[in-house]
Amino acid sequence: MSKAKVLVIDDDPEMLDLARFHLEKNGYDVACAETGAQGLRLVAEHHHEVTLTDLKLPDIYGIELVAKLKESSPATEVIMITGYGAVTEAIEATKAGAFYFMEKPVEFEELMALIERAIERGRQVVEIEQLRGRLRERASYYNIIGSSRPMQNIYEIIESIAESDANVMILGESGTGKELIANAIHFKSARSKKPFVKINCSALPKELIESELFGHTKGAFTGATMEKMGLIGQAAGGSLLLDEIAEMPVELQPKLLRVLQERVYYRVGSEKALDADFRLISATNRNPLDAIREGSLREDLYYRINTIEIQVPPLRERAEDVQHLAEHFLRIYAEKYNRSVRSISQLAYERMFTYSWPGNVRELQNVMERAVLLAKGDIIEESAIPMPKPTARAAQAATAATVATIGRPAIQPGAVGAVGAVGAGPAPPAQLSELTMEQLARLIVNKMPTPKSGASRVDIFTQLEGAIVRAALERTRGNKQAAANLLGLYRPRLYSMLRKHNLHDTIRESEQNTPETDVAEDDLIESEALNQDPEPDLAEQGFARSGGADPEPPKEPPKDPSKELPGEDIVGTPNISGPDASEFHFRKGVPYQY
Repeated sequence: MSKAKVLVIDDDPEMLDLARFHLEKNGYDVACAETGAQGLRLVAEHHHEVTLTDLKLPDIYGIELVAKLKESSPATEVIMITGYGAVTEAIEATKAGAFYFMEKPVEFEELMALIERAIERGRQVVEIEQLRGRLRERASYYNIIGSSRPMQNIYEIIESIAESDANVMILGESGTGKELIANAIHFKSARSKKPFVKINCSALPKELIESELFGHTKGAFTGATMEKMGLIGQAAGGSLLLDEIAEMPVELQPKLLRVLQERVYYRVGSEKALDADFRLISATNRNPLDAIREGSLREDLYYRINTIEIQVPPLRERAEDVQHLAEHFLRIYAEKYNRSVRSISQLAYERMFTYSWPGNVRELQNVMERAVLLAKGDIIEESAIPMPKPTARAAQAATAATVATIGRPAIQPGAVGAVGAVGAGPAPPAQLSELTMEQLARLIVNKMPTPKSGASRVDIFTQLEGAIVRAALERTRGNKQAAANLLGLYRPRLYSMLRKHNLHDTIRESEQNTPETDVAEDDLIESEALNQDPEPDLAEQGFARSGGADPEPPKEPPKDPSKELPGEDIVGTPNISGPDASEFHFRKGVPYQY
């Protein structure tokens, strides 16, 4: 291993010589500088694991130098040494990024120990960053394929818990790769050289599963002609995977719970206790809480086996992994069947991206195997992908229509759409509900024209924000509170977006001069009208005349269906007091009198 590099910055030549002597004596590669500028130049030219610097230098104050050193080389640990020690300077140096603050005269034995700790800390930081970088970048991990953020989180969990013996429960739909995750946990652990035994609890008859799990003695029951070790015995020193744990017979679950608590087990027909030395990994495609409510999974067993829980997302929630998985299976089956297929066409990818994959990774694997076999050349075309063509096309058409509306004038509240609802507009295709946010984003970006050289930039995020707000208003028929709830916003923020995208006819003059973050909710009143009645009802007239005071509720006049607004969501006499008053007057187009 190469020597650690240490930089010493001090305007005292004797201190430089003394520091060089002790550092080289302890095996360090030493560089010296008499000014801050020289030190910064040396740091820029070569990486130094530790820098020792004086507080007072002829050209720069030490605290400022520490900040510049950390900016230039974040991985370098800085130790400040000064003859003018004070608590204030120590705090400032630490805030600037210094590892430690020492006072002169220096005890070099103490300094050497401090340098060692600084080097160790710096190397740990670099190692952690490198590890995080590998986790972010890698598309596979112990045969698990996926580079999406959810899969990266799973990789990090496996890295953290694999070395322990904590029980792990893996949850996920069928075909998501739960067994691959169990494999990764075992082969990353200290038990990797011991057996990894797997049992599918739903695949064995109830009368045999106890014998399979615990083993039995000769003559324990009819047909037991010889002793059987059992899977727990086979997994000694290793790991045991109980797949579909929620399908285990309820009468057997207390026995498993006792094994996990006492770490001993008994073969069927024997009273001799045997050591249970295994790490339990469970998996299920059911919601365990639903299984508990239905009585198929004991609650006490669930909490015992659920020390660490790993949720495996379905493929539809990590669409960015579709490409990695498709290319992985392409290589496998091209080699297996000795085919010359090397790539996948863009149209084939688009069809896969817009499909919901109810069978998850297993379904994609089968699709790619079929595509490799049906490919007529070295490229898999769209025709070789067997998903229903209308689903993908309809989703793409719907997304194209969404993109086309970006920047389009807003549909005015109150306008009757094609289906006859106020501001509802045409209903989206049913297939669009199958798309995830990632798939929608991918489709939108794919439909955007390629920017031309010298053309003005278009802020797609601003346009999308406006389109989403308009869509929310259309869906809620102009109801601002409902639109804010739909988008997960507070009403003041929604009103800010409405102003930003010119979705109001007018805004109160006093509101324009008020910071948006300080405006109370009831002060954000718009004058956009929704098909105003030629004759406002009695409640409105009374409210306007009273200057905003709550009137006595008038008797409800006979309803005239001809005067009702299409799609109006305020029926009869509304509640016009309290926080509802502003929303009511905004919807009716009557100014709110304070």
